[in-house]
Amino acid sequence: MSTTDKSEGFAFQDIKRVAVTPVKNQANTSTCWSFATLSFFESELLRLGKQPPNFSEMYVVRMTYPRKAEHYVRMHGRSVFSAGSLAGDVLKVVKEFGLMSNGAYTGLFAGQSKHDHSEMDALLKAALDSIVSSKKKKLSSAWRNALAGILDAYLGAPPSEFVHENKTYTPRSFADSLGLNVDDYVELTSYLHHPFYSSFAVEVPDNWSNNSYYNLPIDEFTTVTKSAIEAGYSVVWDGDITETSFRHKKGVALMPVKQWENRTSAEKSSIGDQPEEEVKTTQEFRQECFDNYASTDDHLMHIIGLAKDKNGTLYFIAKNSWGEMDNKFDGLLYLSEQYFRAKTVSVMINRNALPKALAAKI
Repeated sequence: MSTTDKSEGFAFQDIKRVAVTPVKNQANTSTCWSFATLSFFESELLRLGKQPPNFSEMYVVRMTYPRKAEHYVRMHGRSVFSAGSLAGDVLKVVKEFGLMSNGAYTGLFAGQSKHDHSEMDALLKAALDSIVSSKKKKLSSAWRNALAGILDAYLGAPPSEFVHENKTYTPRSFADSLGLNVDDYVELTSYLHHPFYSSFAVEVPDNWSNNSYYNLPIDEFTTVTKSAIEAGYSVVWDGDITETSFRHKKGVALMPVKQWENRTSAEKSSIGDQPEEEVKTTQEFRQECFDNYASTDDHLMHIIGLAKDKNGTLYFIAKNSWGEMDNKFDGLLYLSEQYFRAKTVSVMINRNALPKALAAKI
């Protein structure tokens, strides 16, 4: 076990940590879903004893946008069109199109060193809104090519073939060569407004493609996630980061008992400096947070381990995609168990990490 002590008041001792690839930076984009899920795939390959490629997150993004646009247009603009998506959408790209290496497709245009999709996202949304609000009785078939033109202008046109380690691949053959099976992965959640041990599409804006999640009681949900990590599997995490106690710079996320409005200015600025008493998250509290928008679908990260602080409190170690700078743990975040129980919307996990009885149900 290793000990990490880079934050005054915190001393973390690893319980388990899986092998991972370096932290990346999504920069000025809302593509955490692609970064977190591909980081997860890279760890899956490491777990299998393989050297993973540096996957292209932007290839997955490029291949997802047309599906989003198609849905938006078919819904006459009465649905969400944004940069956000979920882990299940990565699985769909891999299954339908494949994968690419980052060396073959960076998603950066000439002279660009960091991802910035602000202009592209605004232009895509404006173009689609213009299409769906058109007074024409019938849409032309040209809009799909127009959308592809915008995407290719900003991200580049994906090549049909590319070379990786002196071998030529298509995106399909590259994905097939890795030995990963997208059908091995399942998504779990935990909410009261649907029956436990059944599947449903979680009602969050980014679930535009109606990905399905298996519903577990929160105690079982948490135990399954812990057990997977202890067995050497990592997890894709989707959850809420709007809490004032989510402190990226300090590298921790807590669920304090003392509310923000009851704190002095000094107490507000010191959240995350040291452990403090936390809310005991029940199923009912978790549901209330979801129902009243206190817990929203904001961000995806890659959970790579478990640790405990000096008081013995359990934390989930999350690999973020905001780069290594401006963070005390080089791009990692320690989510307390109570934060995880309250603010996790869903996880994606390898079904082989599930208890056999649960895997059979799913």
